[in-house]
Order: sequence, then C-alpha cells, then structure tokens
Amino acid sequence: MKTKTWLLTMTVACFATTGLATAAPAPHDMNGMAQTAPAATVAAPKLQAAMRQLWHGHVVHTREYAMAVHAHDAAKAKAAEEAVVANAKQIADAVGGFYGKPAGEQTLQLLAGHWGGVKALTEATAANDKAAEQKAMNDLNTNVTAIAKFFSGANPNLPENAVQGLFAAHVAHHATQIQQIMTGDSKGEQATWTAMQAHMNTIADALAAGIAKQFPDKAS
Repeated sequence: MKTKTWLLTMTVACFATTGLATAAPAPHDMNGMAQTAPAATVAAPKLQAAMRQLWHGHVVHTREYAMAVHAHDAAKAKAAEEAVVANAKQIADAVGGFYGKPAGEQTLQLLAGHWGGVKALTEATAANDKAAEQKAMNDLNTNVTAIAKFFSGANPNLPENAVQGLFAAHVAHHATQIQQIMTGDSKGEQATWTAMQAHMNTIADALAAGIAKQFPDKAS
C-alpha cells in the first residue's frame, strides 16, 4: 500500500486514541484555520500532519453547512453537505484498503450516522424544534457508543471508554457551535470554533503517538 493511503487508513482506524498522548493545540493562521505543522517532538510528524488535515476537514465542512443553513443559502448548504460526504467516503475507502471492504463499509455507516445526526441537529436548531433537537442528540450519542465499540474492537490501543469520551466531547462541540451560529452569537462561536479545532488536533496528536507505538517500523 502506498504511504499516503496507509496514512489515511491509519488515521481513521486509530482516530480515538485520547489518553495515549497529549500535545498542545496547533497555532492558527490569519484566517483562523489550524495549521497542520506538527510539533517537532512528536514521534511521527508526517502521520500527525496527515491526521490533522483530514479531521480538520470534517469540522470545516460541517461548520460551512450550519452557516449556510442559517443564511438560507441552499446552494452553499448543498456544496457543504457534498464535501462532508466526500470526506467520509475518503476515510471509509482508506479503512477498507487496509482492513478490508467490510471494515470500510462499516466505517462509512458510522460516519454517515454521525453526519446524519449533525445535519438533523443543525436543521432542528434552525427551526427551533426542541423535540427534533433532542432526537438528534440521542442519535448522535448512540452513534458515539457504536463508534467506540467498533474502533476499540479493531485496535487494542483504543480503549472503549477513551473513544467514548473523545467523541462525546466532539458532539458537544457540534451542538454548541450550531446553537451559536443559529442565534448569531459570532463571538461565542469563534471561541467554540477555536476549541473545536484544537480538539481535532488533540485527537490527531494522540493518534500519531499511539500509531507510532503500535507500528514503529511504518509510522513516520
């Protein structure tokens, strides 16, 4: 398998290694986007950079979707949704290339469940539909449990409770950010966005350390 494909595959396969390692959040450039350059002391800087870029893309596109819904811009919402789905397929294809087609298909189902919940929560919040918001949150939390079980089962370095906590925090970021976007709280949303990006970087940094430990001859 080529290096790029392997990196993407391992990014997804190990995307919940919270607690394996910690690192400071990446600095941000003038546009508020997290820089992908890893810290000099990490064990696998190329792998870390690849993971940061991939998972940052997820939060970028889900944020774009929420902003488009708030602006009632159907064209931008559609483009953002397509970008989220394309990102999920890229991840799933990478997993399938390493673990086999069934694992890739399962990964896509899990990511589809996550995005489905985020999309439903976005639309429900925009419509101020509290019942639909609660259902979306329940679905997202159920999906977190499924993700934790699947990935902890696939990799012995991924404790289920750690995966659970990591993605529960990620869902909480989505919920807070969506609420702030829909209420026009740009200052609060910017703070959440900064924290959200840092959380993605924390995931990536932990993963790079865990993967380097698991695959010392492959990770770089």
